[in-house]
Amino acid sequence: MRRGIVLFTCDLRVHDNAALSTAIAECREVVPAFVLDEALLAGGCGAPNRLSFLLDCLADLDGSLQARGARLVLRRGEVVAEAMRLAARHRAEAIYMSADTTPYARARERRLRRACCEQGIELVALPGPSIVEPGAVVPSGGGHYRVFTPYWRVWRAQPVPAPLSAPRRIPAPATLPAPRLPSLRSLTRKAPSPGLAAGGETLARKRLDAWVKGPLSDYEQGHDDLAGEATSHLSAHVHFGCLSPRQMLARVRDRPGAEAFVRQLCWRDFHRQVLADRPDLPRRDYRPRGDRWRRDGRGLEAWRAGLTGYPIVDAGMRQLAGEGFMHNRARLIVGSFLTKLLYVDWREGAAHFAGLLADADVANNVGNWQWLAGTGNDTRPNRVLNPLRQAHRFDPRGDYVRRHVPELAGIAGAAAHEPWRLAPAARRAIRYPPQILDHQLAATELRQRRGRAG
Repeated sequence: MRRGIVLFTCDLRVHDNAALSTAIAECREVVPAFVLDEALLAGGCGAPNRLSFLLDCLADLDGSLQARGARLVLRRGEVVAEAMRLAARHRAEAIYMSADTTPYARARERRLRRACCEQGIELVALPGPSIVEPGAVVPSGGGHYRVFTPYWRVWRAQPVPAPLSAPRRIPAPATLPAPRLPSLRSLTRKAPSPGLAAGGETLARKRLDAWVKGPLSDYEQGHDDLAGEATSHLSAHVHFGCLSPRQMLARVRDRPGAEAFVRQLCWRDFHRQVLADRPDLPRRDYRPRGDRWRRDGRGLEAWRAGLTGYPIVDAGMRQLAGEGFMHNRARLIVGSFLTKLLYVDWREGAAHFAGLLADADVANNVGNWQWLAGTGNDTRPNRVLNPLRQAHRFDPRGDYVRRHVPELAGIAGAAAHEPWRLAPAARRAIRYPPQILDHQLAATELRQRRGRAG
């Protein structure tokens, strides 16, 4: 049997890890490795929330490997060069990894495959972070599914193998040293969000177990309740591969409330198959519009800072800044506000999210922003989410707003959503900014713009 390197990328776990399990089955010696990619550190992946979460994940992964007789070999640099150095050092005949669908990951895999071919090393790229891999199901005309509902019908009918068990032992070289994880301060000068959750497979599995036994039963009715606890809060763990979507599907399937959650897993795969076929999606409109975005620097800055004067919008933006996370319904509200009412380019919103969200998955982030902006898949260009209607429907008691906008903490009930209706003295006392726009006039202007463009 040969020696192999397991190159962890988007799969920072020991359970249901095809690359790790296959390497153990095929090799007499396995070296688990992770490369801190300098190119990613210099870009959006160098955002402090994602770096902090990543370091948690790596520390936890090393603990899981150590319990099975191995250690995580940590390198920093260009991934292909570092992987080849490791292969030469350990005389590896194969490198195992999980395939991914982002343009960067696919280009990295191509470079690694060429380098392996030159050195006579086999590269084994196994199914990655999807339940149904991009290209596994295609419409009759080829390409990718452009509308969600037909994809959902086909997706849900696909057989899904059971998740793989974690290995009991990993046949690693006895000389592997403990990894020296860098400090967060050595990677970024910026501090992470104060309320950022910790990462790692151990915590992810515990949270999944608790959520399945509890809040999942209320998910279908309560997943849009902004102040509630029905959502899983596992998106960052899935993004970093602390959990596989296949594990989640296996745990929730056939349980009360699961259908609505499974649709969310399907949406994730839907966006991934679009990105795989349209790698320019992060930069270009999927469905180009006939007019131009407005340039509104003040409006954009107020939106980023959570100072729009619309409490439900500001609550979402402040949750993002404070936690590196935002409730999905809030993401819809703030996204619609930026692209439909301020009429600012969705790329500005996607970039801001990428800089703060711990779960900033490229396919999901871009796919959802384009859907909201009316330029993406399965979208209605003239759909505008009325922020006040959304607030009263999904935060009827104002609890979400009071939690994240402290200026409004003393306003009882749903009145927190419309502080401009307070008496003048009370309005001055709360020191909350006035509305930066009239949402009804802005919605009317949108329809007129789209009508002229059409």
